[in-house]
Amino acid sequence: MVRKIILTSVISALAVAGFAQKKPMNEFVDDLMAKMTLQEKIGQLNLMVAGDITTGGAMDTQVGGDIARGNMGGIFNIKGIDKIKALQEIAVKKSRLGIPLIVGMDVIHGYETIFPIPLALSCSWDMAAVEQSAHIAAKEASADGINLTFSPMVDITRDARWGRYSEGNGEDPYLGSRIAEAMVRGYQGDYSQKDNIMACVKHFALYGAAESGRDYNTVDMSRLRMYNDYLPPYKAACDAGSGSIMSSFNVVDGIPATANKWLMTDLLREEWGYRGLMMTDYASIAELLVHGVAKDMQQAAAKALMAGTDMDMCSQGFVGTLEKSLNEGKVTIEAIDQACRRVLEAKYKLGLFKDPYKYCDTKRAKTDLYTTENRQVARNIAAETFVLLKNENQLLPLQKQGTIALIGPLANTRANLAGTWCVAYTPDKYSTLKEGFERALEGKAKLLYAQGSNIVADEAVQVAAEFGKTIPRVDDRQARAEALQVAAEADVIVAALGECADMSGECASRSDLTLPDVQMQLLRELVATGKPVVLLNFSGRPTVMKWESEHVPAIMNVWFGGSEAADAICDVVFGDKVPSGKLTMSMPQATGQEPLYYNHLNTGRPVPEGADRFFKYQSNYLDVRNDPLYPFGFGLSYTTFAYSDLRLSSATMDGESVVATVTVKNTGSRDADEVVQLYVRDLVASVSRPVRELKGFERIHLKAGEQRDVQFTISRDALGFYNQDLKWTVEPGDFQIMVGPNSRDLQKADLRINEY
Repeated sequence: MVRKIILTSVISALAVAGFAQKKPMNEFVDDLMAKMTLQEKIGQLNLMVAGDITTGGAMDTQVGGDIARGNMGGIFNIKGIDKIKALQEIAVKKSRLGIPLIVGMDVIHGYETIFPIPLALSCSWDMAAVEQSAHIAAKEASADGINLTFSPMVDITRDARWGRYSEGNGEDPYLGSRIAEAMVRGYQGDYSQKDNIMACVKHFALYGAAESGRDYNTVDMSRLRMYNDYLPPYKAACDAGSGSIMSSFNVVDGIPATANKWLMTDLLREEWGYRGLMMTDYASIAELLVHGVAKDMQQAAAKALMAGTDMDMCSQGFVGTLEKSLNEGKVTIEAIDQACRRVLEAKYKLGLFKDPYKYCDTKRAKTDLYTTENRQVARNIAAETFVLLKNENQLLPLQKQGTIALIGPLANTRANLAGTWCVAYTPDKYSTLKEGFERALEGKAKLLYAQGSNIVADEAVQVAAEFGKTIPRVDDRQARAEALQVAAEADVIVAALGECADMSGECASRSDLTLPDVQMQLLRELVATGKPVVLLNFSGRPTVMKWESEHVPAIMNVWFGGSEAADAICDVVFGDKVPSGKLTMSMPQATGQEPLYYNHLNTGRPVPEGADRFFKYQSNYLDVRNDPLYPFGFGLSYTTFAYSDLRLSSATMDGESVVATVTVKNTGSRDADEVVQLYVRDLVASVSRPVRELKGFERIHLKAGEQRDVQFTISRDALGFYNQDLKWTVEPGDFQIMVGPNSRDLQKADLRINEY
């Protein structure tokens, strides 16, 4: 009897594969679902962590048994192609219909070759590099058995206290939309190749606006703000063809996203026309009980399904309760069928029915991971993300000569340079910054090193922030004394300070964005030596560097640059490459300014931009200026650029577009890249509009002394917005067109939009 069941399963699996080769998706899924029992359909909606298994014992585990019974549609966060293949074989050979598994992982910014954290990557403003990083991540993940990534995160983020700022693309919806599109293209391609995987856009929706910057917290905003500021990147990713979307933890209009019918059905499905797979975040169906919108798991699961959720991650609410709810009339068979169909369609698009082992090629696992080629690309891209914030007297680049002191708790750590959310990374293969400096300076200069301090004085806080990536605890007073002794022997000091990797990321909210206590004390004493100091600021969010900006000669934000960060930092610090990163967020002067963003409304009582005094009865603080310390779009270079002669092809727009042209000249001595930015302002509209909005950018390369005309085609649609009725509109009237190197230093031209 057992032999007969196994043989029937194998025949079924072969038949499924054969049908997939010959039939279009709709017809294939129709035929397959006609063969499925109710429980098999519900089983496809179950997505679970695989846990640790051995290849020989996979069938004996809970997850193995559930797969064999047809109670699981997908697994995630298991590494090792042999383990994944063992589980896929159970699905294909031992379940009744042989339906293969989706295999997901948090491949957020690389697999084993780690790229800069997404926030850093956005600071490159290089869409080709962004797409390439996603494709290499997909290539490596797919070589190791993964076919779905829970990325990209496209949440607009304007409060730097939120730890997950590090996973997103900053504060701007236009730039965020372009990055979302590039990431989806990089991961998915057209699914035809073995090195393409499915993207999962997250977190739908509004998660980046959590109150007080505290993770998992409430979100509450007007529909007008949603449509104009927060929803565009999600829609861009959907329009780019993202195969799946993950709902967010937060409430939207008081209803958790996981059970929000307006969000997942009315908006996503009906208004936007999205037809892909919708899954929950980790156990968020179970969290409906905590939110107080469901009394038990059965009610929670029913609400989630009927709102538009297709796949339940880890709550097991669907497999445990949907059959009962159907019998009691609390859910419909149509809703179950629709959810099952979307899961099966995702598998069809990935080619899993045609070849269930498409992603189980053990030869690729041996040749495609952490290759020399991939590492070089990651190193080159990382160098594009660093943002030079200050460079007094051209201290940078440093010469490879004399004696250099490398000091700080982030100078000799292997695991922290890659950043947060590196689920599959192999840190033992990566270099410390100290090792990178040693290679760069070998035979040319003397390198001295001291740790100098802990990350933070409070050991409990440091342990909470490190999440296993341990930096040795030291006696701060003794470590500081050692650092000062090393500094005294050096010609220049490089201070590697800031956040450790998981001091930003999920569940890493901070109420104080300044450099942690003992590190600030160390930096103050290093500056007091009178030696030139270069601050390499590691962070996964905008941080407060007011004191640093006034006292440290050179500051470069290096974020967390990935597996090749050490060598990439050396490339820029020593001038082999020129820094070209530009901020995609506003850097605050004080934590109390948060949330802070450049594209704000003007208010009825604005103060002049850049005002350095207090104005009574106007919109400002008593104790700090309104403007950021470093504005959105800002970043210095080892050369200089001059902008001139902004001109429009017409002062009026009577048709579909006008062209803005600006001349940009490299006035320095180094060949370099510059990011030219276009902003617009709608001066009078039916609703209050931002003081400026990014509407275009171009990354250009200019040789020393070279100049170029950079053109932007401004379409009529680019000047539109959602009005108070949530209708997209382009209103005739007066606009300002602005072009420059950042959101503050801009040339302006006037444009009149006529009726069309």
